[in-house]
Amino acid sequence: MRLAQRSQPLWLAHVLHRLSGLGLALFLPLHFYVLGMAMSQPERLDGFLHWSEAPMVKLAEFGLVFLLAVHLFGGLRLLVLEFLPWPAPHKTLAAGAVAGAALVSGLFLLNAV
Repeated sequence: MRLAQRSQPLWLAHVLHRLSGLGLALFLPLHFYVLGMAMSQPERLDGFLHWSEAPMVKLAEFGLVFLLAVHLFGGLRLLVLEFLPWPAPHKTLAAGAVAGAALVSGLFLLNAV
């Protein structure tokens, strides 16, 4: 792949989709651990939930929701590429997917704060 192709918006959308999937996959073991803690150690879960009220954790939750929204909208973009006739303005739809992800995660952050 030529270097000029790597600066294209769709290639960057592809990389963002892959990185968001990787970030979500790295989060899953922690999520399953906390779910297990809820079933087996409720007193430890209470301490964890108290810790999760910290501002940095809220910011990390924003990042997690952003990754989820980016991955969702990136997946929808891929479905459109695969199954629908694709018009010329590819980068507008890719930018719209990222903007939608930012909107969803920003609303989550405002609700969390």
